[in-house]
Amino acid sequence: MKARVYSIIAVLMLSALVLGACAAPTEAPAAPTEVPAAPTEVPPTEVPPTEVPTPEPPAIGTEENPIIWAVVPSGETERVVSGFEELAKLLKEETGLVIEPLVATEYAGVIEALSSDPPKAQMASLATFAYILAAERGVAEAGLVASRFGSLVYNGQIYTRADSGIETIADLEGKTFCRPDPLSTSGWIIPSITLKAAGIDPDTDLAQIVDAGSHDAAIAGVYNGDCDAGSSYVDARTRIEADYPDVMDVIKVIEISVDIPNDGVQFSPSLPAETKQAIIDGLLAIAETEEGKAALDTAYQWGGLEAKDDTFYDPFRQVLDAAGVNVEDLQ
Repeated sequence: MKARVYSIIAVLMLSALVLGACAAPTEAPAAPTEVPAAPTEVPPTEVPPTEVPTPEPPAIGTEENPIIWAVVPSGETERVVSGFEELAKLLKEETGLVIEPLVATEYAGVIEALSSDPPKAQMASLATFAYILAAERGVAEAGLVASRFGSLVYNGQIYTRADSGIETIADLEGKTFCRPDPLSTSGWIIPSITLKAAGIDPDTDLAQIVDAGSHDAAIAGVYNGDCDAGSSYVDARTRIEADYPDVMDVIKVIEISVDIPNDGVQFSPSLPAETKQAIIDGLLAIAETEEGKAALDTAYQWGGLEAKDDTFYDPFRQVLDAAGVNVEDLQ
């Protein structure tokens, strides 16, 4: 009996072990949720700076951006300036363009103003040789040529005092000489060629060359005895008769030059073609009025204006070539 009891206990214990082995295992705790790594920092996209457009300059020929008309006094500065200021006023009335005269001391200064970038002058009134030099450099284009006494050409003159004892160009050796401007065609370029043709080297055979600053001043210089001789256009003596009533008697002319194209109005190539044409048309219209005629005469003793291009100056270029003159050498 006792043994039977032990057998039952053993069976029960074995059953318990089997049941324990078959029981579902206790669920393991869930693994911690993986935290994603922080994204690699991407530098912000560079936004190019907003370009601020450069404001367009004011239109040429306005109060804010006037057209500059560069000139050199051929005579008394105040008179010349008043003439060109009147022409500028009349041009504004005719075309609506604002133009301001700029008075330079010599033609080289006007050419420099035309040559600068951007140009400091958009139009000019150059003497023949100064224009040819500026055209050679590509900074000036012919537009108008002035007429005087119905002619588009003029002449230069070399003169001295009637009591000087000087009779011919050869007599000028060792003498002092008044010229208006080193780039003045009638006032120096042609006279210097004339002197060389007579065997006088202006650089070495004259005692002194005086730059008088204008044709009027050159004549006055000879009249007053500051120079033995001088040169100008024909006949600049009349311009100082009010101050020197006997100038036509005191100053005698000993040489008249070849024909020289008149001065006129030239333009910078930078000036818009339509603006250039408006000025040309405006000046031609003004030259037909009484006010315009008076202003032209006051400015440069112009009797009128004619439209001419660069080819007008070709015959004079041939004169220079025949004389062996290199334009660039005489600047």
